[in-house]
Amino acid sequence: MTNVSDPLLFGIYPGGVTGDDSGGLATGPADDPERIRAALDRLRPDGGTFLVRGYISFVDADDRREVTQAPERVERYAGDGRVLDLVAQYQSHSGDVAGYVDFVRDLVRRHGHRTATLQITEEPNVPGNPTLDGHYPRVREAVIEGVLAGADEAGRQGFDHLRVGFNTTPLFGPGADFIASLTGLGGKEFIDALGYVGLDFFPDVFQPIAPDRLHDAITGLVGMHRAERLTSAGIAPEVPLHITENGWPTGPDRTPERQAEVLETTVRAIAECRTTHNVRAYTHFALRDADSAAPGLFHRFGLLTDDYRPKPAFDVYREVIARFGG
Repeated sequence: MTNVSDPLLFGIYPGGVTGDDSGGLATGPADDPERIRAALDRLRPDGGTFLVRGYISFVDADDRREVTQAPERVERYAGDGRVLDLVAQYQSHSGDVAGYVDFVRDLVRRHGHRTATLQITEEPNVPGNPTLDGHYPRVREAVIEGVLAGADEAGRQGFDHLRVGFNTTPLFGPGADFIASLTGLGGKEFIDALGYVGLDFFPDVFQPIAPDRLHDAITGLVGMHRAERLTSAGIAPEVPLHITENGWPTGPDRTPERQAEVLETTVRAIAECRTTHNVRAYTHFALRDADSAAPGLFHRFGLLTDDYRPKPAFDVYREVIARFGG
């Protein structure tokens, strides 16, 4: 369990590519690895560990889509206190779970020594968007078999530091039992293999929240997710909850100053409830804008513009990392 004195583990997605709500990719200027490393070094707490999030997709062998790796060669950003938060995406139109399991084991063998967290699939509860894994057949089986394979391979390789888990978005309505469906199918073996469970959430982005209600909305959502989605599904409180994606984009009618305020409120709320709900990590999305000139919602999540100029939220993130990250 998380103690009140335990620091949060912080991280960020450092690439420019993002998925959009139409199933495509929001892209802009190419990544500049040197500027990315410089920004990551400014964020990492002194003497501490910092998560660098990256996405690598499994697709069918005959699939003509370009395999997504965002950012490209994410492993080059590991080192000097930076470790990987690696997402093994499952995007098989044929439902090739066995192939995905081999893919997960290979990722562990290649990157496990520099990886702190391995996330099996990305938002598997979300159907209808091909950039997210809930769109693909047999995704529940992929989550279960991927977690088991990842944890087993980490043990085989002696990577005791590597936590294997999965994530979802907030679960409401017909999809509220998604995690329970996983634990029902996977049973005790699956539950015992979990090193963490992740939650992607973006308060005040897709549904407005009054500024004076944001703090309580966040702590309420985290508490609900722990009690009504994890504990009720048989996942013990000792299994950490990680905030795996969170952010607030700038753009038309969305000021950089407000982005900074939302970030500070969000991290402070999570830090305040981390002991009660065993929240261990927070990863921000994203380091820089995909395209600062584009008006779309998914183009400007960055703490930096697309040419690496800091917005006010960049320094705010540095401050809350120093305050809550130890």
